[in-house]
Amino acid sequence: MRTVKKLASRDVHITRLIVIMAAWLVFMAATKFSKFYTVVSFQTMGAQFPEFGLMSLGVMLCMITGGIDLSVVGIANFTSISMGILLKAMANEEGVLHPLGIPAVFLLGILMGAAAGLFNGLLVSKIHIPPILATLGTNQLFTGIGIVLTEGKAVSKLPAAYASTIAGKLFNVIPVQLAVFVVVAALLGFLLSRTTYGPRIYMLGTSARAAKFSGIKNDGLLMKTYLLSGVCAALGGLIMLANYNSARSDYGSVYTLQCVLIVVLGGVSPNGGKGKLSGVILSICVLQMLSSGLNRFREINAFLIPLIWGSVLVLVMVMNYFTEHKKSR
Repeated sequence: MRTVKKLASRDVHITRLIVIMAAWLVFMAATKFSKFYTVVSFQTMGAQFPEFGLMSLGVMLCMITGGIDLSVVGIANFTSISMGILLKAMANEEGVLHPLGIPAVFLLGILMGAAAGLFNGLLVSKIHIPPILATLGTNQLFTGIGIVLTEGKAVSKLPAAYASTIAGKLFNVIPVQLAVFVVVAALLGFLLSRTTYGPRIYMLGTSARAAKFSGIKNDGLLMKTYLLSGVCAALGGLIMLANYNSARSDYGSVYTLQCVLIVVLGGVSPNGGKGKLSGVILSICVLQMLSSGLNRFREINAFLIPLIWGSVLVLVMVMNYFTEHKKSR
């Protein structure tokens, strides 16, 4: 009992997520045990959440600095469309892809995401456009470029090797998408906890003026942060490309709201300076389990899901407000 109380006092957000996950797992065990608790079900969840999970990690970094990145879906779709076109161009007449095709696509996709993120960083740090407006505008920009490239159609008939590799399984058990997510999360965890980058972005989010007076180059730090967010979004787009075996400018349109919900639910403050990677990862898992569980109930209309996520986001923000208000007393 004392252990639980200590955990609650240290991080109420993580405690809340653990309670929600435990309650949902018990509920699913009582209602849909045979459909939910299967190896295939958990493998499917492990293959599905990395695409929006990676985007959420990018949003998390930007929100810690006191900003936000609403262009992650636009960057993801722009990257997936561009790399889908490239994959088709690289394949021969039989649709066979060169062995170096997939590594080349990943490398170029990461560079595209970095360039897009750097553009966001320039708008925010150098031109001083508020992050919410800058990234909302670039989201439409990247989406528009994708529409122009495809004329509003889907890029399909991709080389089979790409989907079979990226949407495949390591050792026939672990989804490759999940492995990519784990590697990226581990790298970000290292940056936040083992390098000076972590303390600096937390200080920047707490007080930009104090960060500047302490010798931190705020502009450069913001550019690095939005660049990392762009890379995360691009990787999410590359996974979407494999999962859908196609690309289009309107794929993942609900992910923007979902990413913000995940980050806030994970304990990252919209005002900046607070939040943990572990909380965001746990939040990703909880929302994926909720989404997969809700899909097991045919009575629930799929069109209600955005309504549910929006309601949960408002509720969590209200709860966070009262939690912070109580602490400040």
